Amino acid sequence: MVYKNHDFIKVNHYKKKSNSVHFSKVITLINDSFLLYSILLYSSNIMSDMSAIVTPTTNGFHIEGYERITYDFRFVDNIFDPKHPDLAECYHAWGRCLVIIDDNVHKVYGQVMEKYFAEHNIKCTTKVIRSGELRKTMKTKMEILDTFAEYGLVRKEPVLVIGGGVLTDVAGYACASYRRTSNFIRIPTTLIGLIDASVSIKVGLNHGKLKNRLGAYHAPLMTFLDFSFLKTLSQGHIRNGFAELVKISTVAEKTVFDLLDKYGEQLISTHFGYLDGAPEEVRNAAKQINYIGIKKMLELEVPNLHEIMLDRVIAFGHTWSPTLELTPPIPLRHGHAINIDMAFSTTIAWKRGLITMEERDRILGLMSRVGLTLDHELFTIELIWKATKSIMLTRDGHQRAAMPKPIGNCIFVNDLTYEELEQILKEHKQLVKSYPRAGDGVDAYVDQSDYMETTDGDDVVLTKALNGELLVDAVSSTLASSIGMNLNAADKTYCSAVM
Repeated sequence: MVYKNHDFIKVNHYKKKSNSVHFSKVITLINDSFLLYSILLYSSNIMSDMSAIVTPTTNGFHIEGYERITYDFRFVDNIFDPKHPDLAECYHAWGRCLVIIDDNVHKVYGQVMEKYFAEHNIKCTTKVIRSGELRKTMKTKMEILDTFAEYGLVRKEPVLVIGGGVLTDVAGYACASYRRTSNFIRIPTTLIGLIDASVSIKVGLNHGKLKNRLGAYHAPLMTFLDFSFLKTLSQGHIRNGFAELVKISTVAEKTVFDLLDKYGEQLISTHFGYLDGAPEEVRNAAKQINYIGIKKMLELEVPNLHEIMLDRVIAFGHTWSPTLELTPPIPLRHGHAINIDMAFSTTIAWKRGLITMEERDRILGLMSRVGLTLDHELFTIELIWKATKSIMLTRDGHQRAAMPKPIGNCIFVNDLTYEELEQILKEHKQLVKSYPRAGDGVDAYVDQSDYMETTDGDDVVLTKALNGELLVDAVSSTLASSIGMNLNAADKTYCSAVM
């Protein structure tokens, strides 16, 4: 199936708490400039009705109710084309829009976005947020919350969040927290954001080296899926998102796996068909992959939005990667971290007879051909066992390690021992050495925008070509020495690493 502009995917979910009610009224708001605005306060798609049951018990009360959650996904290429009213229609009633936007996206699309809202007579206020995994922090969340307060955000007024998965996660968490719940609309701009982060209602941030340890479940009113953003996305980020498609296809959707296997390199080089001159065959394959992949992710995620059931197919690649990802001095990109996990899981699945050697080689071969990382020197048995014990706390005392059986289907493993993991890891590391780059990935580490923040310090050394291009401009001299970089005094710059 190939999606067209303005196609919808609608999600309905019932959470046992309380049902929905719809109402509208007009309120008057005085903003910071003391100008009066009449704003139609329309119903959120996520509300509670009054049908909950309160039952007296012998020593108190028992409460039972249901909360209905509805939200939409809409495919719209070139979302900021004034001819597409979809986004503007969400803000006409308010006459204004607060935009939280990734700084890299703003550099490319900021003027086009502002012109779009001006054409639709909507006042646009923009807050630009520095991007990157190491800014997925409470500090960034507080910066966004301060913006809400300064703006005079109304309780049900939807914030517009535009950026990659990191920003949509952190800004979504800010919305979940502000006045206990505030609405938002999201426009993911990276491949990983479009096909993974946008599908879940999970929002959150990192806590030190603990990946996504703080967060909430908070659905947006609407997610606009505009894959034309991939045209200006770096190949490193395209590859990063590709890993999430490998994830879902390997354990849940063989049709997508076969398409990835057939067109993998072309999908990377043409940015999923959005670069000029891309073959029509590749464009059509990309649209089919994206549509089916998102639909499958939703089918798996929606019945379990709040993760009550912990055997989660889409957690393939997420058993050991949460511990590994932030462990290197310069963190791995998320897609590469989960791919290391998936590659090891693939070898385990083969050793246990869950998949054939041919299937093992197809999976590892696809990963390698598109430049994803198969192994890492810090992926040791000590880290793996530490990660296993850590994830079992999240999974209520069970490993629940998702693995293919066969490609396109999933099984959960709960009986991995230290000894078995240690032995298979030795074989796995020997196996991946036979692949190109000895199993190393391309653009595997976070880039400059992910890592750096200019300050007045002078204790930083400029590094070059960490990912094969000028992606990491600076790290602290301590980190540089720890990863064996030979740098001279002329390379010093006035920056400081964000830790």
